[in-house]
Amino acid sequence: MSAHVSVPVYRRSVRQRYRLVAHKCPSCGELLFPPKGACKRCGHLGDFEEVTLSGKGTVHSFTVLSSAGAPPEFQDFARTHPRYVVAIVQLDEGPMVIGQLVDAHLSTPAIGGRVEAVFRRIYVEEDVIRYGYKFRLVEG
Repeated sequence: MSAHVSVPVYRRSVRQRYRLVAHKCPSCGELLFPPKGACKRCGHLGDFEEVTLSGKGTVHSFTVLSSAGAPPEFQDFARTHPRYVVAIVQLDEGPMVIGQLVDAHLSTPAIGGRVEAVFRRIYVEEDVIRYGYKFRLVEG
């Protein structure tokens, strides 16, 4: 089963993927990432303020995945990376996001470790290179 994302849907999410743009609820201040049409805390509908997140945060949880479970769009990556780390990251502004940890040895992630978002190639589908955020470990 593939996690196919059509080109038009992908293009609509470019701002959040490339710049980590969230929505801030004008009623309760909740940050929504990815942006949503309704606030998950208070149910507010309507206009939201756009906020660019710093991309800095801490590792809340992580797992090491093997290439055997990779979806079809990641098979090229899986051929050269038999194992890779995916983490749940608590961003400094509050939202929790999932992303691959890059530039790290499989034994180096630690719960509470500091990370920052980096802009990287994710995969190619329909002859379009899909870019987005991943995370790398940082000192301190």
